[in-house]
Amino acid sequence: MMDIFRKYRWQLSLAYGLLAFGVLFWVVKSFRSERPRQVYYSDFMNEIRAGNVTDVKITETNLTGTLKPQSKGIAAGRIRTQRLPGMDMNALAKELDARLIRYTGDENWSETSSTLWVIPVFILAGFYVFYMLRMRQGAGFGFSRDRAKIYEKGCTTRVTFDDVAGVDESKAELVEVVDFLRQPERYQRLGGRVPKGVLLVGPPGTGKTLLAKAVAGEADVPFFSISGSEFVEMYVGVGAARVRNLFKKAKLKTPCIVFIDELDAIGKSRSSDQRPIGSNDERDQTLNQLLVELDGFESSTKIIVMAATNTPEVLDPALVRPGRFDRQVVVDRADLSGREAILRVHSRNINLAPDVDLRTIAARTPGMVGADLANIVNEAAILGARRNAESVTMADMEEAIDRVMLGLEKNRVMSDAIKERVAHHETGHALVALMVQYADPVHRVSIIPRAIGALGHVLQLPTEEKFLMTQPEIEDQIAVMLGGRAAEEVVYDGVVSTGAANDLERASELARQLVIRYGMSERLGLMTYVRSQGPRHIGSGTEERSFSECTAEAIDQESRRIIDTIYARVRTILREHREQLQRIASELISRETLMRDELLRLLGRRPTDTASVPPSGASASAGA
Repeated sequence: MMDIFRKYRWQLSLAYGLLAFGVLFWVVKSFRSERPRQVYYSDFMNEIRAGNVTDVKITETNLTGTLKPQSKGIAAGRIRTQRLPGMDMNALAKELDARLIRYTGDENWSETSSTLWVIPVFILAGFYVFYMLRMRQGAGFGFSRDRAKIYEKGCTTRVTFDDVAGVDESKAELVEVVDFLRQPERYQRLGGRVPKGVLLVGPPGTGKTLLAKAVAGEADVPFFSISGSEFVEMYVGVGAARVRNLFKKAKLKTPCIVFIDELDAIGKSRSSDQRPIGSNDERDQTLNQLLVELDGFESSTKIIVMAATNTPEVLDPALVRPGRFDRQVVVDRADLSGREAILRVHSRNINLAPDVDLRTIAARTPGMVGADLANIVNEAAILGARRNAESVTMADMEEAIDRVMLGLEKNRVMSDAIKERVAHHETGHALVALMVQYADPVHRVSIIPRAIGALGHVLQLPTEEKFLMTQPEIEDQIAVMLGGRAAEEVVYDGVVSTGAANDLERASELARQLVIRYGMSERLGLMTYVRSQGPRHIGSGTEERSFSECTAEAIDQESRRIIDTIYARVRTILREHREQLQRIASELISRETLMRDELLRLLGRRPTDTASVPPSGASASAGA
């Protein structure tokens, strides 16, 4: 019976709701339509004697009569009066017989209406009691049932470590978890134990969920997967019930892995909440139940709880203390070799042409995570299918990278004047990048509009992975950002456009970080003036201000000095190479896209030439 109820719970609930609504509607309608009009006894008898009454119902307390609808001046309906004390009913019966009026005895109308109201009340009360009993038993019409997806042992589509690439260090840390699930007696013999909880930490798209599935696949054990947001409902206590049910099922299938994705949805620090003291909510109850369940089984239970989050700093300290999620495995962005390995994994089922060089593609995608690389391979396959090609070529991969990084090409019609200005602007970026010493090599410059809103772009590709940057490298990066604005000023005699808005925003932020975070200002010294409240990336997270108004003014002045100094150096470079600037811009207007070899040819260099040392007029900090 319960299985049938679970299968058709929504249909039965809807049917019950419609039934209850129909009963209530009928009762209300009956109450409004059948309620008689109260009159005096004398008026009631006058209506009888006038022949306006068709029938009379006699009860212990009332007389109720039905009026003729054809009567003039009398509204159709029913009238009622109270019986007089000690009234002789025989006389009334004789009078009704004489006037041929039908009469009968009946129960009190008010009692009848009360009975009608009691029926739906009892139905609703019964439904409520049944619902509460189901909630206590953990059913709750499916609300409190956990929604974990279960991947059983021996699944044919299981994921293994061969399907995960670019995170070799993370896989190495999880090998012992796999070994424990395969050979638990090996650890128990020596008295050792494997951590109850393993927390996977890393940026979105790095493969945390895939890595957890690979651990279960390598160990060939059941895998319970659920998102943290699926625990939380509008009903208080439902999330806690789901946690209990999840671990109850897991204990029946040991050894197994329980994986909770987006743990921060239920595990945020309770001390950071802004609710009044003593208040409670559904998320807190769910978190408390999770803490209890983590304490409720020993390592010998053969249950490994794995979780993933992008923001470990917001988790409750009680959740990540030793004995619960006591091991953190960082799943970071892959390096060059890692990206190449990821591309090989995602292109295993793709028919690649001989000219496809995955190493070059990996070099063109610095900072991308596994999800981005998978998207690039998929986009390339779609582009090849559109051409009805037999294989995916290198050109498809290059176009796919541009789509992911820059957006689709836009068929935007620009006037010759705007096209010329955009060409000079992008040439300024490219020329400065080729002239300064520490800029990343220019791969391509284009004035084809893209969906990101830019009218053109300069693509630079680093030759190696950068894990830190020096002050000259940051200043050269700012110089490249200011190259477009400086080129417009040099070519158009100081008349500039709004095209450099984003360049100025990024350059200003970098200059400010030099002063307030990296301690690279002689005037303000080796101090940081902000405290990060989020991810430590430029322009991300929130920052807590920790300086006075006087210091704020000094920070603004120093940031302005850095920008002005670098901008003066950039203008000097472009004025000294004005001829090359015009030559490259003219070629760019006619061809719209220039590759690195073509740029070097226009500059009179060989492709193997390195960037020249900045001219003597450049500031010492931005030189060699």
